[in-house]
Amino acid sequence: MVVTREFQLRCQGYCDMHNITAAVSEAVRAGGLSNGIATVFTPSATSAITTLEYEDGMLADLEAVLEKLAPQAGSYQHNDRWHDGNGFSHVRAALLGPSLSVPFNDGQLILGTWQEITFIDFDNRPRQRRIVVQMVGE
Repeated sequence: MVVTREFQLRCQGYCDMHNITAAVSEAVRAGGLSNGIATVFTPSATSAITTLEYEDGMLADLEAVLEKLAPQAGSYQHNDRWHDGNGFSHVRAALLGPSLSVPFNDGQLILGTWQEITFIDFDNRPRQRRIVVQMVGE
């Protein structure tokens, strides 16, 4: 069986990080399946979903690494073409990816002790974001 749930986030952009573990867990519980796989997806080209230990030091470390890999002030052909200034956000989102699959058992996500599901909005302006949780299971 396939079940789909969604929720929304209000984001500020510029590497705005949100711990969405509780929201994804609730979507899995509300989905009514006991065992399976949940795919968490952001239908956006300037945001990403990953797992990490959601604490201030780790968040700062990830942001610093992403700034080195795809600096906001860098030169991007995307910006030259569209003049929207968010070329860096597209590159960062492509590096981390738009989705994550997490198994669940007895309606509970199977995550490591410090592993939390994190949504990151990289765009250069505030946005309302939609997160899709699609579950396949029984």
